[in-house]
Amino acid sequence: MKIVIVGGVAGGASAATRARRLSEDAEIVLFERGPDVSFANCGLPYYIGGKIRDRDKLLVVTPELLKKRFKLDVRVRSSVEGIDRTAKTVRIRDLASGREYEETYDKLVLAPGAAPLRPPIPGIDLPGIFTLRNLDDVDRIKATVDDGLQQAVVVGAGFIGLELVENLANRGVSTTVVELQDQVLPPFDKEMTTPLAQALEAKGVTLLLGEAADGFEQSDGNVVVRLKSGQRLTAQLVALGIGVRPENQLAVDAGLAVGPRGGIQVNNQLQTGDPDIYAVGDAIEVKDFVSGAPTQVPLAGPANRQGRIAADNIFGRSSRYRGTQGTAILGLFGRTAAMTGASEKVLKRGDIPYRMIYVLPSDHAGYYPGAEQMILKVLFDPESGKLLGAG
Repeated sequence: MKIVIVGGVAGGASAATRARRLSEDAEIVLFERGPDVSFANCGLPYYIGGKIRDRDKLLVVTPELLKKRFKLDVRVRSSVEGIDRTAKTVRIRDLASGREYEETYDKLVLAPGAAPLRPPIPGIDLPGIFTLRNLDDVDRIKATVDDGLQQAVVVGAGFIGLELVENLANRGVSTTVVELQDQVLPPFDKEMTTPLAQALEAKGVTLLLGEAADGFEQSDGNVVVRLKSGQRLTAQLVALGIGVRPENQLAVDAGLAVGPRGGIQVNNQLQTGDPDIYAVGDAIEVKDFVSGAPTQVPLAGPANRQGRIAADNIFGRSSRYRGTQGTAILGLFGRTAAMTGASEKVLKRGDIPYRMIYVLPSDHAGYYPGAEQMILKVLFDPESGKLLGAG
């Protein structure tokens, strides 16, 4: 059995190591386009802010360790350019030398991940405009901050955007957040984000909600962010945190089905329409565990599980992926925000019946010093009482 895996990080690396545990004899080849096969995406902002001082701590596993411990053939800086489903081969380009060659497979696992959105607006590719996806990105942003950065604009108030804002502010950088929605953390229900907005403003962060970047210009070595309202913001660094899109081009070119939002479509065994090709991680479309609707949840936990389930099925084990219940947590200037399942806005959008209560417990027993009040919003089915979501 020869297994070829496209992409490392969470899903691909988990599929590779699980496959090795299931078979000592299988030939397992993992291709990763970047220089690092698996790293801690969520830790990147904290390296910029100095909370994580040792860059190597961000490396979950190295190619050398995978080769030594699991006898995997790991090839970094290798871009898979195409799939020939009839011949069961993939075409690879070695990014260091430019050489192209083919590799055969018996089973193929696609784990290409997702790429940060870069909307087609004027000036989007100017120097000084960054996204935060990998260690190369974090090195460039950190170097800019270390060089005495004074002003930054973060476009997008999602999880990664706000984590980056916190770390920039902690390093004394004057930071402005531009968010299209009328709240921070758009996945949350609006009223639950008010304490976070207050915490940001208390730390000197400027919030421009209901605003959008309309274009970018250069002026005297700075980046000027032109907003739709006509306002202009000047900064030395602009970070885009407006979401991600599935890296689906390889699948599309191979004739595999993708959903309306671009996620590679798979069954509950993580198989694509080709029974010899599996797909896992941020690139795939999954079933929302609460609503049953197709969705995309770019999180490491689900990707790791999907990788293991794909490997199980490759080796004939009956293993099923039952869907994803999106769960996320964020720390921001001493406050914590978390959610799981469906928000009220999602339930309304899906016409799903629900009831809602607010609960105000302490974070630990009141008799023990330091107890603080939490605010919980709990959503449940009015007939069965089944929990639908909380935040």
